[in-house]
Amino acid sequence: MPEAVASVADRLTAVVHRANAQPGVAGLKNLIFAVVLYRFAVRAWRQVLIKGPVRAVVEFYKASLQSLIVLTRKRIPAANNLVKTEIAKQVLSIEKKMVKIQPGEKVYRALPVQGLSDPAVRKELQRYQNMGDVDWRAGKISGAIYHGGDAVSALITDAFSRFTVTNPLHPEIFPGIRKMEAEVVSMVLRMYNAPDTGCGSVTSGGTESLLMAVKAYRDMARDQRDVTEPEMVVPVTIHAAFDKAESYFGVKLIHIPMDPTTGKVDLTKVARAINRNTIMLAGSAPNFPHGIVDDIPALARLAQKHGIGMHVDCCLGGFLVPFLEKAGFALPHAVDFRVEGVTSISVDTHKYGFAPKGSSVVMYVRKEIRDYQYFVTTEWPGGIYASPSIAGSRPGALIAGCWAAMVHFGESGYVASTREIMQTAMKIKAGVKKIAGIELIGDPLISVVSFRALAPINTYAVADLLSRKDWHLNVLQNPPAIHIACTMLTSNGNAADELLRDLENAVSEIRKDPEAGKGAVAAIYGTAASVPDRTIIADVTRGFLDALTKI
Repeated sequence: MPEAVASVADRLTAVVHRANAQPGVAGLKNLIFAVVLYRFAVRAWRQVLIKGPVRAVVEFYKASLQSLIVLTRKRIPAANNLVKTEIAKQVLSIEKKMVKIQPGEKVYRALPVQGLSDPAVRKELQRYQNMGDVDWRAGKISGAIYHGGDAVSALITDAFSRFTVTNPLHPEIFPGIRKMEAEVVSMVLRMYNAPDTGCGSVTSGGTESLLMAVKAYRDMARDQRDVTEPEMVVPVTIHAAFDKAESYFGVKLIHIPMDPTTGKVDLTKVARAINRNTIMLAGSAPNFPHGIVDDIPALARLAQKHGIGMHVDCCLGGFLVPFLEKAGFALPHAVDFRVEGVTSISVDTHKYGFAPKGSSVVMYVRKEIRDYQYFVTTEWPGGIYASPSIAGSRPGALIAGCWAAMVHFGESGYVASTREIMQTAMKIKAGVKKIAGIELIGDPLISVVSFRALAPINTYAVADLLSRKDWHLNVLQNPPAIHIACTMLTSNGNAADELLRDLENAVSEIRKDPEAGKGAVAAIYGTAASVPDRTIIADVTRGFLDALTKI
């Protein structure tokens, strides 16, 4: 035990002994105080081990300052009312931009008294389809639309029409959907070199796949090791679905910072963070923010050493990673089930697999782990009830569409699409390196290329100028950055060349006039970074979510 903790422990032990010697309430108070103080000391020391003394102190200071500001603001009615007024203004501004009802435009606030005819419904569908002016086919969007081509869309639409009423909750009624789902899982398992014991489930997307993995490890640790205060140790760059899992399932999230040079998770700090409550580690291949592939073999060795789960989040690159080598590219190491110690992997079929949105697969190295993902109740008056994931009823049409896309492309089709996407991503990566005033974050190896501006150029100002050129890129924070997730649409036409030209022009324009790029992005993220009370940002974000269902 480190000297600092040992010293604290010795003093606390003495307090406990004195407490034991005192009868009554005073002794009990001392005992409780000693336990609380000891737990605080241990947690504080863990933060120092994980983050280093400087960062631990800085983050503690920031957290304390934020708590003080929030508490002070809420206790001063005038200040609290002022903040609420400003939040309301921001939310109203969001609503005005999002909820645009033209004069005389038809709005369905309640069911029509008389149903519309088929031609009338189709006319309305066309009207809704034409809303918005984003030309997504131009390839100027980061990720979001993973389009496999019009022919594939037509094929998926046909699959939808054939299986519209199907529901895998009833395999006895829809045996074809059951078989399709099993085949989708089997194909993805083979792509990731799963052993014969490998198994998996289809989910509604990457978030649900990650949620299911966390639930499985939580329940397994509780059952097999009696872990009642579970923790998971993950990179700070891991998908936010792990934050959601912490909120949903009560598994404490231990975020590990990335290496400032490589952008990968700091392995030394991962090792320091593991304790008896740790149920799993996780790494990305690649991560969403920067497109960096974590050192999966090293993480797996740590997990294996401690007898805990190791999840690989391949949701984003799921249908690129298995085909990289045959497409003429390669990762420095394997990230699939060939890596000893990897116990689960998540893969999104609805991204580079070109399946319809709402489709993903979570895989496990053996059935024992997947069993803990399931929900089963045997006492419900409605009968014995079980489901493999969060949803009960699920749209069989999505499974059919996914299956259709996968068997249509086959291995050769995915190798070809991987080659096109990777060539585009590497072209952008090489081009960014040549632009003075811009630098890559780490060494992106797959489809995501992340970059940031060097001082005195403002990254968010660059993002604003690019948005004026109709680019819809992902804006990042901590640190400020921009990324593009290349797709088949990016590979079509001259999108890559246009991006590099527009990026270079944006940097040049800001050099000449630092005020040139100050727009919505710079204002929003600049303000967010300067607001110590993060609850204000959260409240505005909730306002955005509220606006999604306003008419």
